[in-house]
Amino acid sequence: MAGVSRKPDRDRSMEFKGFLNGLKDWDDLLKDKDDKLKGHARQNKNPIYSSNLNDEALPDAASEKELGNEYFKQKRFLEAIECYSRSIALSPTSVAFANRAMAYLKLRRFEEAENDCTEALNLDDRYVKAYSRRATARKELGKLKASLEDADFAVRLDPNTQELRKQYSEIKALYEKEVANRKSGALIEASKESQRADGLQVESKIIQDDYLISNRVHNAAASSHKSSVVKHECVQHKHELKASLHDVASRAASRAVASAAKNITSPKSAYEFEVSWRALSDDSAQAQLLKMIPPHTLPQIFKNALSAPILVDIIKCIGTFFKEDTELAISLLDNMVKVPRFDMIIMCLSAKDHSEVQQVWEEIFSTRDIPVAHTEALARLRPKYCYREQQEKN
Repeated sequence: MAGVSRKPDRDRSMEFKGFLNGLKDWDDLLKDKDDKLKGHARQNKNPIYSSNLNDEALPDAASEKELGNEYFKQKRFLEAIECYSRSIALSPTSVAFANRAMAYLKLRRFEEAENDCTEALNLDDRYVKAYSRRATARKELGKLKASLEDADFAVRLDPNTQELRKQYSEIKALYEKEVANRKSGALIEASKESQRADGLQVESKIIQDDYLISNRVHNAAASSHKSSVVKHECVQHKHELKASLHDVASRAASRAVASAAKNITSPKSAYEFEVSWRALSDDSAQAQLLKMIPPHTLPQIFKNALSAPILVDIIKCIGTFFKEDTELAISLLDNMVKVPRFDMIIMCLSAKDHSEVQQVWEEIFSTRDIPVAHTEALARLRPKYCYREQQEKN
């Protein structure tokens, strides 16, 4: 037995020591992980709350707008306004502004409603509801002319909606009544002025007659002569008064035209252009409006809102200053072609409108004294404006 080898026992001893060492290493690893977890827990005292906070969806503009719509349906207009305001703060849209304007209208806060509609149109100048709601706000504020312009533009954009047409008719009736009242008031005031003038003349005549009567005691012949002189002076004074009134009216009209020309500002949308254009009945003032607009901005201004009557008016107006500023006129004509739907508008012109455009082209844009460089440009543009003429040739 003494000769038997003990190598297997030694091997088992070494394996057992290795096993013990492995257990120790595993225990150390677990302790290290536990320490790390405790440190993370100290940094975040409420991990459950933190997890819930991260998982909770933050409010967005669309959800706030929808919540505002729900409040509006329940006639809780103040809460709706708060929701729309949060939606606008997160992401301003024309719809959110117009919806808040409607809530303001329900609360009869017409100035805020008007301002919100204007903001909506700054974002989308073809938003029909914004025009209609601003027309309502302006009507309540007594701005009947501006209200009528909004209602008219809304009908132009959406002519098939009966509600818009009804709104336009009602505002038009109110505006016409206001104009009639103003004219009536002006006539009454003019009548009073005339009566005052006649009263002054009568009083003057009485004084003069008294003076003549006193003089007749001393000299009947001289009195008769003076009477005829006084009558002549009275008649002359009456004519001078009428001439003076006519002169004052003429100067007032001239000042009004000059003032309107000074107040012209470059439009930023088709709506602003039409409003300014209609307010300027004088050809020279309309020409000044066109000259203020950088030609390359015309497609951006009109977008899809250019109408046939406005296009024809612009062409005729360009003809009024074509010779004095040919280069600008051609640049305007060239950029009008780039307005969306231009070709469709030209194709759909009435026979009368087409005839007017062709007449302007023949009498103004095709004269022999135009420089060669401009002649080439006009020759290139003519088929685009005189579409029917081109069709007939083909």
